[in-house]
Amino acid sequence: MISSLLTSTYGSIAQIVTNTSGNGSVAAAAVNDATAVATEAGASQMLGFLMQSDAVGKTLFGVLVFMSLLTWYLIVVKGLLNLRASRHSKAFLSRFWNASSLEQVDKDLHKFGATDPFSRLANQALHAREHHAKYGVTNLSEVGSNADFVTRTMRKVIDEETAHLENGLTILGSVGSTAPFVGLFGTVWGVYHALINIGMSDGVSINRIAGPVGEALIMTGLGLAVAIPAVLAYNAFVRRNRVVLASLDGFAYDLFAFVTTGQQVEVSSGKVRALRSNGTHH
Repeated sequence: MISSLLTSTYGSIAQIVTNTSGNGSVAAAAVNDATAVATEAGASQMLGFLMQSDAVGKTLFGVLVFMSLLTWYLIVVKGLLNLRASRHSKAFLSRFWNASSLEQVDKDLHKFGATDPFSRLANQALHAREHHAKYGVTNLSEVGSNADFVTRTMRKVIDEETAHLENGLTILGSVGSTAPFVGLFGTVWGVYHALINIGMSDGVSINRIAGPVGEALIMTGLGLAVAIPAVLAYNAFVRRNRVVLASLDGFAYDLFAFVTTGQQVEVSSGKVRALRSNGTHH
């Protein structure tokens, strides 16, 4: 009696577990089917909008797609370039402050090359000092003392690095500011044609209005989808450039003192950086 009762109880529990797992599988399958249906519906609405739109609507859609591709290309390329430049800058600055003399820094530049803003600034400053000391004044750009010539060279390098860092930011800013309005214009144009077609048809219902108008609103969403990444990337790159240029200005001050005088430079932390052109290290 007890054994039969236990057997029936176990059988009921097993049946409940089986039904629960089956219901879970059915629910998961239902969610997957709903997702697939929603995706297909969105794709069909997009295709329907493109098929119903005229040359202006298709052109606006193509412009937004081109803006999106250009934005993500700049984000990926500039992001990778910034990561590489940051890594090279950190390595060069470590070698620079651990060098015993400017001659060692010059050898280091010849060995590893100038692949970041800081190394290019140091390379041009050392080259300007040696050129002016060896050849003197040969043209108007070299008029003045050695320190004046080094100063002009370093300012030129900083200006070039600033222009290089800002490359592509104009495009990101333009896309971020114009893409929403391009999408909005596409929506207005689509709604306009949808209302004209509705007015020319017999009978008006909410279904005949909601479909074309909803498809036209896709352009507004597409414009926002293009503009938001562009604006975020623009702000991130601008902040990163501001930090790099501030560090480059501080490094230029120390480098100018080393190149022109070889004197020690006291920094805000209280430490004294000693880098002598004659090879002695304090």
